[in-house]
Amino acid sequence: MLIPHREPGVEEGEISQRTRTVPCLATVLVGEDPASVTYVRMKRARCAKAGIQSRHIALPATTTTAELVDTLAGLSGDPGVHGILLQHPCGPHIDERAAFEAIAPEKDVDGVTMHSFAAMSFGLPGFVSCTPGGIMRLLEAYDIELSGKHAVVVGRSAILGKPVGMLLLAKDATVTYCHSRTANLPAVVQEADVVVAAVGRPRLIRGQDIKPGAVVIDAGYNPGNVGDVDFDTALTRASLITPVPGGVGPMTIAVLLAQTLDAAAHQLGLQQ
Repeated sequence: MLIPHREPGVEEGEISQRTRTVPCLATVLVGEDPASVTYVRMKRARCAKAGIQSRHIALPATTTTAELVDTLAGLSGDPGVHGILLQHPCGPHIDERAAFEAIAPEKDVDGVTMHSFAAMSFGLPGFVSCTPGGIMRLLEAYDIELSGKHAVVVGRSAILGKPVGMLLLAKDATVTYCHSRTANLPAVVQEADVVVAAVGRPRLIRGQDIKPGAVVIDAGYNPGNVGDVDFDTALTRASLITPVPGGVGPMTIAVLLAQTLDAAAHQLGLQQ
């Protein structure tokens, strides 16, 4: 089973000692979706544990796109804020892409802007999307050889499916993207050496869909603590598999914290 060994190292103490500034992550939440409230609470708790200041901005569910953009632009211009996290989804009435693009690239520690996606895709300096970044760290920690392997990504979201495929491609994997309209999805998944499930449909991928010995990364999270993979049946065929919860989720938060520290170090002149 693939579970996190530890979080990426954090060096908040060095930043604070050298600059007398505590790195700050601003979290923005629109509305009171129970799952989102829980996620933000967990992230703030982990910030406190890591010595990172957390500034929370709770906006009403009636917030408009323009109001949200103004809030994010204000945080982008605030020198006391080093990283910005917009908890998503924001609600069907919000243009999330417009909101994401209001985040300054140097503070986009969640890796959601077009600038971050482009930098990641071209292998240039920048912030990776946190869940894909966590997946890659997890694969690296377990010494999973990706070069020449066939990786199938089930899901094509701009902040999970698409970026994780680009990161796998950068490691010389052969990447196939699948989605809700892929014909005969089980047959495609059965050819995969590495499966990344990120489509948001509970137990969509079953044990018989997994090639014996494949590595399975379940990045889905559905009501009832259920992933996109039928864990019990897949466990009998996969060589390694992430649980839900407790697999990809902790790595997502770990990368968020690590990138917040990197952002702070860069903005405070400690890194180029």
